[in-house]
Amino acid sequence: MATNNSIEEIFFKFLEQFTFDEAQLDYSIVEKHSVILQALSDMGNSGTGIFDYCKRQVVFYSSNFGGLLGYAPSDYAVTGQQFFSGKLHPDDALMLSVNSVSTLKIFNHFSSDEKLNHKMISEYRMMNAQNQYVRLVEQYQVLKLDQKGQLWLAFNIVDVSPNQGESEPSKSQLLNFRTGKIFPLDAPQKVTFELTKREKEILGLVKNGLLSKEISNKLSISVHTVNTHRQRFLEKLGANNSMEAVVFASKFGLLEMA
Repeated sequence: MATNNSIEEIFFKFLEQFTFDEAQLDYSIVEKHSVILQALSDMGNSGTGIFDYCKRQVVFYSSNFGGLLGYAPSDYAVTGQQFFSGKLHPDDALMLSVNSVSTLKIFNHFSSDEKLNHKMISEYRMMNAQNQYVRLVEQYQVLKLDQKGQLWLAFNIVDVSPNQGESEPSKSQLLNFRTGKIFPLDAPQKVTFELTKREKEILGLVKNGLLSKEISNKLSISVHTVNTHRQRFLEKLGANNSMEAVVFASKFGLLEMA
């Protein structure tokens, strides 16, 4: 199926760069949190699950997951979570894959604390048992890092969205739930990729945490010139601030092209 191929090529291929020392991973954590997530599902009628970045697969999903869409457990007893992947709207499956990779790229530049303070929130369409697309809202959050501070386990909570605009495409955003700051992962309407070599260079240094004065010293240019370039790439990317610019540039691979 083309949809599944898109996910395999875009998302799972990206995961090949993650390496783990399985001897250092305590899998009793999965069992412990599965019990907690199942209880949460029973109380709130939300679907929950755990994704393992080491095994690159879903290692738990709540028993009521299919019930959100009218499916019986026997419908997905054999194929498991792959059954639901096949029910995603094709356009949304592709965008979710791209946005998930964008999030992982951004997380690669986060400290361990920052990784634990962010969640990805997405809305997408999935076909129900009546062959109609239902819009779902999903919160995806880090559950456990490995000993190197690398993303190991993540959990998700899925609900039927109050917004049932069937024709609306998927959308995703990254939320810092400690500060309330939101970074949209979808490309803004006015985004353009015509960044100059210098703009990409400065944006890359911003991504690495350098301030304007530090960039000025490193590149032997004035702070005013640095800030002018920063303002220009904000305008070109349609971003409100430098972090949003990093998000958009990471999403479209602009920094890799610098």
